[in-house]
Amino acid sequence: MTDAAITKNCLLIGKGLPPFNEIEAEQVVPAMTQLLKELSEEVTKLEKNVTSTWSGLVEPLTAIEERLGWSWGIVGHLMGVKNSSQLREAYEKMQPEVIKFYTKLSQSKPLYEAFKGIKDGAEWDKLETSQKRIVESSIKDFELSGVGLEGETKERFNQIQLESGELSTKFSNNVLDATKAFKLKLTDKKDVEGLPPSALGLMAQTAKAEGNEDATPENGPWVVTLDYPSYVPYMKYATNRELREKLYKAFVSRASDGEFDNRGNIDRILALRKETANILGFANFAELSLAKKMATDVDAVQNLQEDLRVASYDAAVQEFEELKSFAGQSDLKNWDTSYWAEKQREAKFDFNEEELRPYFSLPKVLDGLFGLANRIFDVTITAADGEAPIWHEDVRYFKIADETGNAIAFFYLDPYSRPAEKRGGAWMNDCIGRAKINLDGKTETRLPVAYLTCNQTPPVDDKPSLMTFNEVTTLFHEFGHGLQHMLTTIDYVGASGINNVEWDAVELPSQFMENWCYDRPTLFGMAKHYETGETLPEEYYQKLVAAKNYMSGSAMLRQLHFGMLDMELHSNYEPGGDETPNDVRNRLAETTTVIPPIPEDNFLCAFGHIFAGGYAAGYYSYKWAEVLSADAFAAFEEVGLEDEDAVKSVGKKFKDTVLSLGGSLHPMEVFKSFRGREPNTEPLLRHSGLVKTA
Repeated sequence: MTDAAITKNCLLIGKGLPPFNEIEAEQVVPAMTQLLKELSEEVTKLEKNVTSTWSGLVEPLTAIEERLGWSWGIVGHLMGVKNSSQLREAYEKMQPEVIKFYTKLSQSKPLYEAFKGIKDGAEWDKLETSQKRIVESSIKDFELSGVGLEGETKERFNQIQLESGELSTKFSNNVLDATKAFKLKLTDKKDVEGLPPSALGLMAQTAKAEGNEDATPENGPWVVTLDYPSYVPYMKYATNRELREKLYKAFVSRASDGEFDNRGNIDRILALRKETANILGFANFAELSLAKKMATDVDAVQNLQEDLRVASYDAAVQEFEELKSFAGQSDLKNWDTSYWAEKQREAKFDFNEEELRPYFSLPKVLDGLFGLANRIFDVTITAADGEAPIWHEDVRYFKIADETGNAIAFFYLDPYSRPAEKRGGAWMNDCIGRAKINLDGKTETRLPVAYLTCNQTPPVDDKPSLMTFNEVTTLFHEFGHGLQHMLTTIDYVGASGINNVEWDAVELPSQFMENWCYDRPTLFGMAKHYETGETLPEEYYQKLVAAKNYMSGSAMLRQLHFGMLDMELHSNYEPGGDETPNDVRNRLAETTTVIPPIPEDNFLCAFGHIFAGGYAAGYYSYKWAEVLSADAFAAFEEVGLEDEDAVKSVGKKFKDTVLSLGGSLHPMEVFKSFRGREPNTEPLLRHSGLVKTA
């Protein structure tokens, strides 16, 4: 690229909404190279002139971090939603440089000493609570990033950070590629027996995209992939047991052999994490991870998980016995459970999930979700499509306004699965954080912007996206994360929204929002037939509520299996010892699964949450935060969900505490300011229908 092209590079703008319509993969390397050079010079200058004051340290440092976060954040976002070989190449080239910059910054002794100076200085008592918490968290971050290391130890520590970054990107790419590589083309109608029209439509649409232009839902050909909207319906409804087995084995062995094999990456990642923890003086990586979490130590996590395991294990065993007896088969295999569970649910509650799809079109679900936000939080959400550049034509843009009609936040919604370029799962990420900023001598509030990303069933032919109830709860979940980012009232970016919130508390608002999917006014506000506009019949609502805790012991046990495995691998497992990670999994499976994993099962090879995401020694966070979220929702139940004024009043309190305070206080303080006491596990067990078993 020429110098002129570099100066025009839109990845160097550094503020405002990303110009997605102008960003090209070839801009990444020149932009990041130039930016890192400029920022390195700024850090050196800051180190020379730093003073132990908020304006002399935190403000200039935040400005540096924000500029890098803006540019690199866009690249990271596109890696998740618009992955391509050119973008990957650029990302992999610049990732080590970005890690080196962050490592150098987080090991800066002058900046670390300056932060300690603020805490010990005259200004300390004048700072707001959120400012103090930012300073204290920064000191801890420096210490956990190796600021106290010297010589060879420091060099080794920094090498580990580089290698770990590369490994997690490789892990993620392997899962994406392995998922994308598997396609099962079916031409015989017998192979798609039992599948509902929605699944046949999606499979024919996939076949068309693969070059079979004449594919139809009725006559095929049909292509099944390992992408959730394709895989899950096949496992639930297809009568062909052999193909279910084939698909199941492909799914659980993803990224475990050939060119996308993640087994070696797992061993290496675990070994490097243990070494990192040891260098910093911790016995294992779990201790290091918990140093920045709400849970006090490994014992506290294990005690909670064991309490919930005991409450759910017998229930799960009983559920499985009932399922075997219903199926009339004593030898149910792993690829049979989804199929027979769906059949049993239909028999027990007299409906199947597919019958509900026409009532959950994305436009109507959004109406219901936005109606709920208005009802409990007094905010109005309206479409703002066209006001922001987008990365794909399906992406929407929305505005959130307060009770006076003033804009307070915005968000993008990228709802549908695109297995060729988008990683699986659902997530919320921040695009822009709320902050008070100085513009031309005037102080203004910069409004937060969030990315909400899902992987739900895309529209097929001329129909809108017709969602499963599970996809509806997923959307509510991500929206809950978004609300914490967007409804914050903290004006310092280091503690606004989700920033500086302990990882095991960050799922509180998201899991809290899921509870509302069963709330009568909320459900009837969104469950409208996409063609007739007719509201979901009352009998279906009753069935949905009755089926809420169907197999809930098994569902809880499954989450505990993941969480306990994660904690065991990061606390007691010895990398390179006699046991492999899979051996650990099989050992734990004896008390956390009802059907043991099959020999081909290498689920760890696709467990991106802990090997390529932020949940290492933190997967327990889902259950930890679910205790908080169930207890938070219980506050609404206690005043009566049908009492609009009371619901509004509790909603205001939740908004003013959990959603507003962000990372400005310890999450236990935030929770207590909402609930008036510490959390209780009873509401979670009650909501899960496990109180009797407990």
